[in-house]
Amino acid sequence: MPKVFGIGVFEFRHPRAAEYPLPADAAPATTAAPDKVPASTGGASITLLDIQRDRLTRVAAEHWGTPAAASAFDADLVREIYATELRVEGRSRKTVPLHRVMILEVSQYLENYLWPHFDPADASFEHVMSIILMVNEKFRENVAAWTCFHDRKDAFKGFLWWVLKLKEEERTLNMAEKTNYLLFMINAFQSLEDELVRETILQLVSLKLWNTLSFGRLQMELCLNPELIKKWTKIKRREAKEAKKADQPTNPSEMLENKFLRNLIEEFLEILDSKVILSSQDGGEESVLNESPSGQVDDSCVLYCERFMEFLIDMLSQLPTRRFLRPLVADVAVVAKCHLSALYTHEKGRLFAQLVDLLQFYEGFEINDHSGTQLGDDDVLQAHYSRFQAFQLLAFKQVPKLRDFALSSIGSLHKRADLTKKLLVLSDVELQDLVCNKEAVPHLHSYINNEGETAFRGWSRMAVPIKEFKITEVKQPNIGEVKPSAVTADVTFSISSYRHQIKSEWDALKEHDVLFLLSIRPSFEPLSPEEAAKSTVPERLGLQYVRGCEVIEIRDEEGTLMNDFTGRIKREEWKPPKGDIRTVRIALDTAQYHIDVTETAEKGAENVYGTFNILMRRKPKENNFKAILESIRDLMNETCVVPEWLHNIFLGYGNPSAAQWMNMPDLLEVIDFKDTFLDANHVQQSFPDYQVTFINSDGTENLHPSPPFKIRLSKKMRESSHALPGNVNSSLAVKNNNNVADGESQKEKLIVETYIPADPGPYPQDKPKQNSVRFTPTQIGAIISGVQPGLTMVVGPPGTGKTDTAVQILNVLYHNCPSQRTLIITHSNQALNDLFEKIMQRDVPARYLLRLGQGEQELATDLDFSRQGRVNAMLVRRLELLGEVSKLARSLRLPEDVGYTCETAAYFWLLHVYARWEQFLAACAQNQDKPSFVKDRFPFSEFFSDTPQPIFTGESFEKDMHAAKGCFKHLSTIFQELEECRAFELLKSTVERANYLMTKQAKIVAMTCTHAALKRRDFLQLGFKFDNLLMEESAQILEIETFIPMLLQRQEDGYARLKRCILIGDHHQLPPVVKNMAFQKYSHMDQSLFTRFVRLGVPYIELNAQGRARPSIAKLYNWRYRELGDLPYVREQAIFHKANAGFSFEYQLVDVPDYKGKGESAPSPWFYQNEGEAEYIVDVYIYMRLIGYPANKISILTTYNGQKLLIRDVINKRCKPHNIEPPNKVTTVDKFQGQQNDFILLSLVRTRFVGHLRDVRRLIVAMSRARLGLYVFCRRSLFEQCYELQPTFQLLLQRPDKLALNLEECTPFTERPLGETGNIHYVTGIEDIGHLVKFRLEHLRQMQYMQYYAPPANELPPAVPENIAVIPSENGSVPNQPNEHMAVEENGGASDTTVGNKMEEDAVEAKDETMQEGDKTGEGNGDGDVAAKDKDDEHADANDKMEEGEATSKDQIEEETSEPKDKMD
Repeated sequence: MPKVFGIGVFEFRHPRAAEYPLPADAAPATTAAPDKVPASTGGASITLLDIQRDRLTRVAAEHWGTPAAASAFDADLVREIYATELRVEGRSRKTVPLHRVMILEVSQYLENYLWPHFDPADASFEHVMSIILMVNEKFRENVAAWTCFHDRKDAFKGFLWWVLKLKEEERTLNMAEKTNYLLFMINAFQSLEDELVRETILQLVSLKLWNTLSFGRLQMELCLNPELIKKWTKIKRREAKEAKKADQPTNPSEMLENKFLRNLIEEFLEILDSKVILSSQDGGEESVLNESPSGQVDDSCVLYCERFMEFLIDMLSQLPTRRFLRPLVADVAVVAKCHLSALYTHEKGRLFAQLVDLLQFYEGFEINDHSGTQLGDDDVLQAHYSRFQAFQLLAFKQVPKLRDFALSSIGSLHKRADLTKKLLVLSDVELQDLVCNKEAVPHLHSYINNEGETAFRGWSRMAVPIKEFKITEVKQPNIGEVKPSAVTADVTFSISSYRHQIKSEWDALKEHDVLFLLSIRPSFEPLSPEEAAKSTVPERLGLQYVRGCEVIEIRDEEGTLMNDFTGRIKREEWKPPKGDIRTVRIALDTAQYHIDVTETAEKGAENVYGTFNILMRRKPKENNFKAILESIRDLMNETCVVPEWLHNIFLGYGNPSAAQWMNMPDLLEVIDFKDTFLDANHVQQSFPDYQVTFINSDGTENLHPSPPFKIRLSKKMRESSHALPGNVNSSLAVKNNNNVADGESQKEKLIVETYIPADPGPYPQDKPKQNSVRFTPTQIGAIISGVQPGLTMVVGPPGTGKTDTAVQILNVLYHNCPSQRTLIITHSNQALNDLFEKIMQRDVPARYLLRLGQGEQELATDLDFSRQGRVNAMLVRRLELLGEVSKLARSLRLPEDVGYTCETAAYFWLLHVYARWEQFLAACAQNQDKPSFVKDRFPFSEFFSDTPQPIFTGESFEKDMHAAKGCFKHLSTIFQELEECRAFELLKSTVERANYLMTKQAKIVAMTCTHAALKRRDFLQLGFKFDNLLMEESAQILEIETFIPMLLQRQEDGYARLKRCILIGDHHQLPPVVKNMAFQKYSHMDQSLFTRFVRLGVPYIELNAQGRARPSIAKLYNWRYRELGDLPYVREQAIFHKANAGFSFEYQLVDVPDYKGKGESAPSPWFYQNEGEAEYIVDVYIYMRLIGYPANKISILTTYNGQKLLIRDVINKRCKPHNIEPPNKVTTVDKFQGQQNDFILLSLVRTRFVGHLRDVRRLIVAMSRARLGLYVFCRRSLFEQCYELQPTFQLLLQRPDKLALNLEECTPFTERPLGETGNIHYVTGIEDIGHLVKFRLEHLRQMQYMQYYAPPANELPPAVPENIAVIPSENGSVPNQPNEHMAVEENGGASDTTVGNKMEEDAVEAKDETMQEGDKTGEGNGDGDVAAKDKDDEHADANDKMEEGEATSKDQIEEETSEPKDKMD
């Protein structure tokens, strides 16, 4: 037989479905969860036979079963049915008899009887309540409830008015009726999409509702929302006019629609306060009481309270109902009174307590109630502080007892415990009077909000409201296209409300930066909880449109151009931006603009470009996506994208060694190594498999060779090289080569030609800069391979001189191929600057060097190598050279006007200078037997009269002739440079000069891969060309970022011009950072092109000698490489043979147990911290500083951002009070890649799981940063079991896992040799090292005291000045000095508080960013958050400033402590 099913367990998140309990005799179908109070005891079912046999079915058939029967209405029948079948008495959770309601609803009691005969004029209470119950039942059954009411719209308004008046009736509703009534209101407010319901029900939550607010709350709300003042004034005038017309005074607060909700809330609070918990006399036979230790509870009241919480939650979760109701809820203090109620803590009030907490969340929801815009953290915090300030002002004016509270800082009051403590000075009566009778009117700053427009409160770091948006130009489409060729617009915004740091970030916007235009419009359509859960962020925030744009230029308030890198503004003419108004000229997406305009014109769609009100930016490091995507698109449309010799290798097929230089055409037969070799022995050591023979230029043997050298390629050199595939061991290759050599009669000869270089000139600046690095044989092989055409891959393990090798390749390449141009690409600005600074120390003229991008300002040089800087340098150099030409003309007794322009100087060179030189050479050829002939007849002697040393001796013709050629070389260089300056003389525009410099003049151009992607289109348009490509850090560069720099030039006759590609990196260290886990794992996007080539078997040269770390420390990571040995430098220098003062070992693993009962913690996802390791490391750092280790020689590394911030916090709190400088850097292992320091303190953080350190590449980076000392703090039991880390940790665990110190050494200098431990003191734990540090600090304090305060024998000790912070002992006092502890508190307390608060803000900000990026970065590889980056910069700046005074402070301490120490000894 068919069944009609009822309901299940109550779920408060689905408020539309009305819930009713079943009768007591109904069999439960489900069991309620213990933490929820079910509205029914189970599922209900009723059969069709039961319905047919029921009395109500017969009554329905008789009275409303047919149209004829329904025409006759009996009001008494309605009263009878309600009284006998629908009304529920008692204190149970049962509000209606479910079966009876179901039968009446099935019989269409509402549609056929109740509603057709409803008359607002004479309707009864029972009639209205019956309709309410039927509507509730329809909602429970999830069927349309309001359909039948649409036929009588006027009557429906009367019905709703009747519903409101039920509360005014003399008849008192019982608790079940009140609950049903409240459920109807919930359903009504959840049906705002129905126009019939909305027109009437929204009147209850209109602005008129504020008539019931207290005076103070009303004034505060009007002050916060000044746009409502005009509307409020109109309402008051209309009410006054109506009262005058009616000729009787009216009180708006007593009007039914105005006071309804306030009365409803006050009724709820009365029930919550007095009727939920029953007294003994309230009980009765009909009461269903729940006995509990905390009292007797009325279940019907509990259900009502739960329903009322649900009602308020629904009201506050919808903007149309929230807008004016929230101030009323706050005014009545509903949440506070619920928290103080007995039900909130009662065991039967668990669901109620959850709902109260949810109501508190919605009441304080971060949204502007009137505009629908989201509030920022600053807005919420500012509102919170404003309330405190208002309260303090009130207390200051009216409550003398709270004077201390009124003058306290908000930071000391904003927590509940602190506020409670301050209010304890008041009695209960005074406190009640303060809260209930006094009103505070806060003084808030209002903001201008134009009516009809979205307004924004607060601020966002990455977004700013738009003041004006205006499209300035739409260009005609190109031929064959329909979209405009360009669309530009001006966006005006203000940065006046931002801090200086954020202002500078907005001011740093530059050309090609991508911005986003947002249209935010709050949605007033209510969302059900189900819809809200499924809705997207744009739907919840009211985000209507998003359009991308690209910055063309940015101007300040006066219209002055900012951040111009095209050369339109000279650097010396640049001025700081004026005012706080910024105007950005942007380029819009032309295709999207065409689509939008077409939609508006043809379909009448909204004009998108008239709605933008937010301008949003991205982090600079993440803002290069557009340029890369454009480059990919352009490359997909090109036919030949890479050189033919690299094509097959790039695609991954063919012979992996096909692009090696031995297999390439057009090889350099003779290579001039210039200053690569330091001496002849260096040459012989570099070619151990050859018999090196030195010859002169004329072919004779040279028995005393000296550099420079030229080497002619031999047959054997072409057949073998240092490059090997990744699967070949170098030892095996050497062994095979030796076997071949043994079979030969003798080693192959290698002819090395020595020559005397031309004299560069008589002046010191003419002398070339010389290399001082003694390159290894492997490095020499890399240089040879790099100079030759083809693909060169160099793997550089830590400390093996990758950068020096790259620089020497560039130097040799420049001198051997002076007409070719080379492009340098790196991943980071720091690596590029390191490379560029070393190039400047080689014999490459500065005029041929160019550094592009934004990192040029960080170059450690006085010269400006940017485009604008090089142009200015060329113009200045032109004037200097023309002055030299005029000087030369004077010396030749010629007119000086030849130095007017570069053109006149060129004629002067041909007609006078070169002609005289040819005549001189001809005369010399006939007088070589005269030793003084050159000295007597040299035509330019007067010009070179100012040389530091005499040029000619007159004793040897050959020597004087060599010097004369040097002088002529100096002159020819002058006129050669002038010829290069001639273009800058002819080009008048700064932009043209800069473009010429980049495309023609510069021989070595350096930039980052990001800049290459951003500017590729510009490079192609300018005709930028280069022959050689060198990429540093290529193992850290994405494959696409490696690919794009190869294609920064157009093809020549269908062929790529690129001749050499030199990739230098280390695939055993960390790969490129890809935050999207799907791209990283499934697309393998974190694999660089360098790594892919290695995996494909492309031969590479692996540098095999490190010069960074002690050999013992290098063993911790050299197992990862083929045969990584040590340079003679680290084996011979004394510093590497002496132990670390104060430590028994140069490296050690320190086992850190749980600290305060816990190991690792994660305050937020991926934000791992370990307080024990942080405390331990900081104590060891303080110990090192007290010994005398310089702060700039110590770095603290960790594997997680959370630990980094924790260590910085501990350092600030522990070191600053004692004037101990912070270390050189506190950062993550990932951020420290490519850097080094003498001493590294490493925290591995994790105690439960190894985490991302299982990536061996991260381990290699961590172990290879230290030169002299490495101390690893971790949980031994965890890491020693990790299989991937065994080679390193087996070495670490060969030594004790407790920190071994040598306490006898108190200075940073020791003569103890490495390997001798001395008298070992093992640190047993964190407390032990803490006591040791405190003892050393106390010892230092006593020595300082003895020096400054020790009086003569006949004098008393002077008083301790207040500005001298004395370090207390462990018990907080110093013997015989009762006032010292007070001095510490006065001087150290405020500092600690300030520093602590600052670090808390830093940590919270970084944690928020880390949480936002946790989903992207997995376990956090150290690149988490933009905020982390900002903090790194801030701390780096602070560290730099602190390091300036380090040496001075150290010398002072040593000087101060030497004499007292001797006396104590």
